[in-house]
Amino acid sequence: MAESRHHKHPGVSDSSGTPNPGNLLQLPPWLQNQELTDSDLPYIHEMLADSLSDWFEQADGFPWLTGLFLVYHADGTCAAMRSGLEDGAFQSRAGLAGQPMPAAVSAALKSCRPALSRADERDAVSLRSWDSVAVPVFTRASGTVCAVLACLLPGGTAQADDLKLLQSAALHYRGCLYRRFEHLFVAGFLREQRSVQREEKRREILFEVLRRLNDHMEVEQVLSELLASLERLYPSSRADLFLSQDYSSMNDKVKPLAFHQSGMELCRQAFLDGTMRDQRLEGWRRLAVPLAGKQGVYGVLRLDVPESDFDGADSRLLSMLAGSAGAAFEKAKLHEQANILVGELRLINDLTKRLNSSLKLSDTIQFASAELLRIFRADFCCILQVNPAKTEFVAVSSNVAEMIGESFSIDYGFVGVMWSTKEPIILSDYSSAAPVPSKLMSVTDSRSLLASPLVLNGEVIGAVMISHREPNHFSYDNYKLLQVLSTHLGLAVSNASLHAEVRRMVITDNLTGLFARHYLNERILRRQKRNDCGSLILVDIDHFKRVNDTYGHQVGDEILKQVSGIVQSSIRDGDIAARWGGEELAIYLPEVGYDITGKVAERIRKRVESETEPQVTVSCGMSQWHSTDEKISVESLFYRADMALYEAKRLGRNRVEIG
Repeated sequence: MAESRHHKHPGVSDSSGTPNPGNLLQLPPWLQNQELTDSDLPYIHEMLADSLSDWFEQADGFPWLTGLFLVYHADGTCAAMRSGLEDGAFQSRAGLAGQPMPAAVSAALKSCRPALSRADERDAVSLRSWDSVAVPVFTRASGTVCAVLACLLPGGTAQADDLKLLQSAALHYRGCLYRRFEHLFVAGFLREQRSVQREEKRREILFEVLRRLNDHMEVEQVLSELLASLERLYPSSRADLFLSQDYSSMNDKVKPLAFHQSGMELCRQAFLDGTMRDQRLEGWRRLAVPLAGKQGVYGVLRLDVPESDFDGADSRLLSMLAGSAGAAFEKAKLHEQANILVGELRLINDLTKRLNSSLKLSDTIQFASAELLRIFRADFCCILQVNPAKTEFVAVSSNVAEMIGESFSIDYGFVGVMWSTKEPIILSDYSSAAPVPSKLMSVTDSRSLLASPLVLNGEVIGAVMISHREPNHFSYDNYKLLQVLSTHLGLAVSNASLHAEVRRMVITDNLTGLFARHYLNERILRRQKRNDCGSLILVDIDHFKRVNDTYGHQVGDEILKQVSGIVQSSIRDGDIAARWGGEELAIYLPEVGYDITGKVAERIRKRVESETEPQVTVSCGMSQWHSTDEKISVESLFYRADMALYEAKRLGRNRVEIG
């Protein structure tokens, strides 16, 4: 548990009179009411120093500006010292190491009240010619001491009224401090807002371009749409399209693909191997993306874009854009299949929109399975995903009960063929020609097979297999259609998987693997609404700072992982373990009281002492709630557990206390 002070000033209210830093920006309510918490206090030394400088700039006419002012952190360290004299200087925390603490500051920290100390009361020789006055600075909402503002006056001159004057200065100083604190959130909010806006704009343009490209039936319209979309996505770039076919375009950016011309080596490589090529040119990136269809590569899109405007997500977007443009170009060139392609593309659009309407993986896969059965009039369907280790395919959806949950090695049967070739498969009659074994075909007695890998960024992430009991059921047009649909299905599955992973990351602490604090609070609140009781354990690693100072922060992180692993393995599946902050962990045990909770806490304490390397101990604080309690809240539950943890620390650590 952080060693910050929890003393609260009597009568402290939420109203602080702090100036609003967002006069020119409409901020959300949560950003306008940011509060310094115990987790923030260890990191505000520099902010305390900067706020003292701000106060001096704003406190024109304050009586003691020619004196010596000091700001102390709640941990007792001097954060800054400032003199208003012409030869006075500003000193930050780094230059104040070893400075003696004025007695008034020490008294203010201990009592959480203003203090005055005379020169003859000093212990430090360097301070015996000075009187000192000090006033604690409290946080706005919780009333926790976050700093002490002090002033040194010539010996024998300090009066009791000087404390009131310094209290006024402390309120002004607190306003400067909170202005600095809120500005941190404003800057982060603006950065996040710009990033979200850019991503939203990019995604909107991408989906709009995909829709328009698939709607166009003329080559000229396809090419114009592709180039226009690039101008919208990358306004500072230059795009040129080189076509290999004898086609004359009215667009001056569409040119013939001539390998003998200078500067065409990158385009030649992209055209021959059908993959994106990338080259850096003094702050710029030149990308050559093949414009490919199902029957070949028709040209190369060359894009020169500032390096600062392009990242990995843009590479994927550009590949998708060029791939879609290539497919549309091919469609427009194949006039004899125009009517079929129009119907198929409408189907693709509808399916893509439906697939992207939900980011829940199970919903996406179930919908895709049902649609594939309907579109191809198939008897059976199975969708498989490649596991994260890329060692096997797992059947995640099927209308064949025996297939659901089954796993197959990456070299097994038809999925093994698709893994190695990344190409679709069409089989007219499995009973007369069975090149590889297939559980789906055997279990269902199917004879016709249509299958396609789900490929994303050149890697197989899954496969789709549909079958029919009759031979020769699927046509070559079905084969091509499934190949197109599998591209969108692979993207939808990838998006849903990424969304699930992002959700997991949001509610999980990256270092320990435990849940995040906000998720624990949400779960406890829901439990308190429907359960009758529950208990909370706060676990704090004793002398964790000493571990970091002795062994380094990497070992400290390893200790946190060890303790988290012990906690996770010591509780039930229904219990919730989270990282509460720093070296503190929290465990919520629903519908149990102190008897079971105490045993769990003691088990954790003993295991930590015996199983950690290097050895550490933990202190535990427990609290519980019951539906018969007068007041039930997450805050009160944590407060009582925190007080119990504080008591365990006070009584010598490595013990469990009840709040």
